[in-house]
Amino acid sequence: MTKSLKSSALNYGLYLGLILSSFTIIGYAVYLDLFTQWWFGIGQMFLVIVVGIVSAMKAKKILGGFISFKEAFTAFFITILVGVTIPALVGFIIFNVVDVEAANILQEKIVNSQLAMMEKFGAPEESIDMAMEQMQKEGSFFSLGNTIKSIAYQLVGFSIIGLIVAAVTKKNDPHVA
Repeated sequence: MTKSLKSSALNYGLYLGLILSSFTIIGYAVYLDLFTQWWFGIGQMFLVIVVGIVSAMKAKKILGGFISFKEAFTAFFITILVGVTIPALVGFIIFNVVDVEAANILQEKIVNSQLAMMEKFGAPEESIDMAMEQMQKEGSFFSLGNTIKSIAYQLVGFSIIGLIVAAVTKKNDPHVA
């Protein structure tokens, strides 16, 4: 993989990380309930996918219109890796160093939001109790362990999408044997 390809993917990852970090900072500073809204998470997920696709397409352009599956996936993955790690670290710092009380308030809001959603969808009381017990057992949503798990889960999920993007994006050079 060429240096300019990695550099391009890294730049897109930094842009993505800065945008998502700004959402985290704005949500923290202005409206903590934003983190409990389903559309907020879906919007961020959509943004991550779009920037990953743009990164893979830019990599293809850098390579003159031809890109291997591996190169397309790597461009997508580097972008996503950087893009989801930065806001996770920003959130970790905000909720573990800057304002621990906000983390406690937000965790309570998230638990209540999930409880309300489960009740709304008619989940059995046993399932609700088990889910609440599991959340209490895990401790702080913003602990280092949970932050690392969150990054890992996101990378796995977005990598599956990245495989699809790479398969669609790849184009072999007919002049190379």
